[in-house]
Amino acid sequence: MSLLKSLSLPLGSDIIPFVLRGVDGDTYSIKSFSKAKVLVIIFTCNHCPYAQAAEPFIIELAKTYIDKGVQFVAINPNDAEQYPDDSYEQMQERAVEFQYPYPYLQDATQNVASAYQAQCTPDTYVYNEQRTLAYHGRINNVRLAKYRAKTHELQDALEALINGEQPSSEQLPSMGCSIKWKKQ
Repeated sequence: MSLLKSLSLPLGSDIIPFVLRGVDGDTYSIKSFSKAKVLVIIFTCNHCPYAQAAEPFIIELAKTYIDKGVQFVAINPNDAEQYPDDSYEQMQERAVEFQYPYPYLQDATQNVASAYQAQCTPDTYVYNEQRTLAYHGRINNVRLAKYRAKTHELQDALEALINGEQPSSEQLPSMGCSIKWKKQ
């Protein structure tokens, strides 16, 4: 398990388009979420303990903010051949087991994760209504499930955006397992 931090990306960057298959069998693109005031894209996976620790927070935030115009989307970019727990079938099972209130998409080619410069799981990107990057940082201060959150950076960013404000420009990086890239 290799612990990495997310990169510092320029706020205001335009969203990067994608077309990916969800665990429900549907295909999703940025246009699929055009009605959302705020779009949260989280690169995550099934097997990473950091992603697993973040999952309850993500699910709760998604449920809390859906009626406020916030749409969450989870994308699994990991190489499923090397990491069978991240296979499409395992993704389907996990989404049902944990009753994800958001689409769970597979980035089988890893092109989307590469274009976003995603580094770790979880790696969180928040886009405003104009679909420019408003927040790219950690969900909270928790890295492993045995700890309680003392800070809530993602929630703070969402609150700012739904209130017509900009999130703080001081954004701490996400930390988690490295994305499991396919061998070249």
